[in-house]
Amino acid sequence: MNNTMRAMLIASFALAFTACKKEEAAPVVEAQQALVAPAADDDAGWKKYLQAVAVQNMGNISNSPYLYYLAPESDPEFAAKYERQVESATQAVGRGVQPGNMLAFGSSASAKMADMIQAVFKDVSPDSMKGVRVVFIGKAADNARVQSIIQPTGAEYIFVEAK
Repeated sequence: MNNTMRAMLIASFALAFTACKKEEAAPVVEAQQALVAPAADDDAGWKKYLQAVAVQNMGNISNSPYLYYLAPESDPEFAAKYERQVESATQAVGRGVQPGNMLAFGSSASAKMADMIQAVFKDVSPDSMKGVRVVFIGKAADNARVQSIIQPTGAEYIFVEAK
């Protein structure tokens, strides 16, 4: 009876091991979802959208991205929030951004975000941001303006059209 029990125990381990191997061998296919920008006045939706777009554009960046967001222009405190974000981002970029980091800028107020990026990056030394990725999420009409201010810094620039 001992031999029969041992044979059944070995058979059950072999079966379990084979089942595990089959699960491991099955390829996991995960498609990247196409993200859709929320309505212009959807503040919470835009915050989530910015995070999702940032994650999709991480590539080989292993550090947590720095996210800069402007509330909708319909927000009664938009001007004050804009000034605080400009100040915060200018200080961060002024201290220096190390290679391997990502800065993501996005808002339904695309033109104002482009203005902010111009203000933040206007004094950045040429080629001082090599190895840094900058993502701008906005309207195609603002892309060239943002790209022209980011390119001299040496940062990798990625534009994501919010549509």
